[in-house]
Order: sequence, then structure tokens, then C-alpha cells
Amino acid sequence: MHLTVNGKPREIEGSPTLLEFLHSFDLNPALIAVEHNAEIVRREAFPEVRLNDGDQLEIIHMVGGGC
Repeated sequence: MHLTVNGKPREIEGSPTLLEFLHSFDLNPALIAVEHNAEIVRREAFPEVRLNDGDQLEIIHMVGGGC
């Protein structure tokens, strides 16, 4: 299946949920924000969102810090 993730093409097997996709890349769902096909996905919905061929994801990592 073809996805676009942060503007780059990516090939994956099957049709995972968003949560399964994130776990496959060792991403902690509590530390990221995800936009799926131009819509922000609530963290609670990650297990319900099924990825399909041609989907577009933007994944933003939360970074802490300060002066």
C-alpha cells in the first residue's frame, strides 16, 4: 500500500490502523500529533482509524525544552 508520510512516499504491508502503524515505527502516541488526510486525529481515535492506499499522514513529534 502507498502512503505519503510527512511529504515522502512510503510503502507498507496490509491495511493497519493508525495506532498499529505508529507502533511499527516505535512512535509513542502520547508524544505526537497526527493529521490524516488533512484532518487532525484525536489520540483516542488512533486505534479506530484504518489506513488506506493513497492516504496522507503528517506526524508531528512533541519536543520539550526551554531556556
